[in-house]
Amino acid sequence: MPRLTRAESQARTRERLIETARELFLRDGYLATSLSKVAEEAGYSTGAVYSNFEGKSALALVVLDRIRDETLSAVAEIFAEEGDIEEKLTAFEKWAETTLDGGWPRVELEFALEARQEPALVGALADRQRSLVGLIAKSIDRQLPRLGLDGLLPSKALARSLVSLAVGVAIQRMVDPKVPVSGLTDLIRAALAATPRR
Repeated sequence: MPRLTRAESQARTRERLIETARELFLRDGYLATSLSKVAEEAGYSTGAVYSNFEGKSALALVVLDRIRDETLSAVAEIFAEEGDIEEKLTAFEKWAETTLDGGWPRVELEFALEARQEPALVGALADRQRSLVGLIAKSIDRQLPRLGLDGLLPSKALARSLVSLAVGVAIQRMVDPKVPVSGLTDLIRAALAATPRR
């Protein structure tokens, strides 16, 4: 097997650190996970972490970006399919039921609470949230022509409301897992029902 170049070795180390941090953040939470624990679990020194990331928050942003990308891809796949909107909403509800309990919302919340002390991190999170809302709005816009609602529904406002509601439901489910996720799909159904067709 050929020997790895320095760049390949560094890329492999970085990837291992990201995957380990993700596992620990999701399992134990962002606040409870130290960089030394990430390094130890990944089989590296703490110096290896700092040679790849400026600190814990920089590592967390990479982990959260990956989780968000996967989340958006899953949602886009549900709504990309041809078919009845009700079937899509049912599939989305099933997806939300498992995703909102997967540790990700807790990591997001803990990170946001800690990040509020640093303006640069607040700005980075705000940019990511605006991007998320924009991507969801585009996904909504792609559905509207099929429903005869093209240009009639404020997709950005609906996307923003969905993100806010999802965050709220996820936080509530940390305390009470019986809180239903159906509020997300109920909001979409209500918006569709209240919008007059052309």
